[in-house]
Amino acid sequence: MKRLFSLFLIVAIAMLASPVLAAPIVIGVAGPHSGDLAPYGIPTKEAAEMIAEQVNAAGGVNGNQVKLVAMDDQCKPEIAVNVATNLVSEGAKIVIGHVCSGATKAALGIYKEAGVLAISPSATNPPLTKSGDYPNFYRTIAADDEQGKLAATFVTETLGAKKVAILHDKGDYGKGFADFSKQFIEESGKAEIVLYEGITPGAIDYSAVIQKLKRERADAVVFGGYHPEASKLIGLMKRKRVKADFVGPDGIKGDGFLEIAGKNAEGVYATGPMDVSKYAENKKAREDYQAKYGKEPGTFFDQGYAAMQAALNAIKVSGGTDAAELEKALKTSMVDTAVGKIKFDAKGDAVGVGFSVYQVKGGQFVEQK
Repeated sequence: MKRLFSLFLIVAIAMLASPVLAAPIVIGVAGPHSGDLAPYGIPTKEAAEMIAEQVNAAGGVNGNQVKLVAMDDQCKPEIAVNVATNLVSEGAKIVIGHVCSGATKAALGIYKEAGVLAISPSATNPPLTKSGDYPNFYRTIAADDEQGKLAATFVTETLGAKKVAILHDKGDYGKGFADFSKQFIEESGKAEIVLYEGITPGAIDYSAVIQKLKRERADAVVFGGYHPEASKLIGLMKRKRVKADFVGPDGIKGDGFLEIAGKNAEGVYATGPMDVSKYAENKKAREDYQAKYGKEPGTFFDQGYAAMQAALNAIKVSGGTDAAELEKALKTSMVDTAVGKIKFDAKGDAVGVGFSVYQVKGGQFVEQK
């Protein structure tokens, strides 16, 4: 009996001497990780994984390791609902994502009810922050109203277009960009909107709308949507010899468009997040990425990296994962990120980020000065 008591005592002392492992901080990463729009989601996923690996190697955040749970929503709202439900059940307190505005909107109600914050690198639909309906939503990219205004100004002033056709893919993101572009062009009084029409994503042939472009003799086409549809439109315009400048949003500015459109991409314009390569955090992030993956990072990598940096900073500053304290930290604590030194305004938009216009030259998007 005495020997058994001694054994229990030794075990108890050993347990007291051993460090108690803290529960990991669960962060979700949601976006398109497969399918046509994967080039917009995978760079953010890789950015989050890279940062988590580095932070954990250095001891974690406030002594806690970071556990990432990545889930694929394919940019589809119905899948995003399931992803959001699963991430909540996994214990995520912050989600990096979603990527597409429609999928983001579908998921935010679930996160709101569960007290989970979402920080998107790319969901630019203005009402996501400006409506006030989603106080748990933040983004490291500017909204479509700013992007639409830039596109409108570029089309009317820089390109000097007098007849503008506006097309969109009927989605929250694409139609939002198209609507704001239309609004600002009309307000300027410098050009006439000769065509405003939605197209069906995934359709095989857009010949009918191309014929309308030709008939209306548009000087420029403003398109709201993503690269699969933009690539088809551009190809048909070239085939039908429609000589009009093509301007799209950040949904076409990436390797996916360049690969699918091929030589037809040359000369196409796109708005997108302004060049942030001058920032030290950005240079380090890109160097680390190239060392790890042996390639250049893709679309929204900078914004995804910044979202993860902002999330971890908020956890560190607030001392935990309480939603109210995280919100306070996000809105008051400046943090150096891959898109510059930022914090978030009262509605959840990042202060200090903006858009530029790019053109495809020599097979690459080049920022216009």
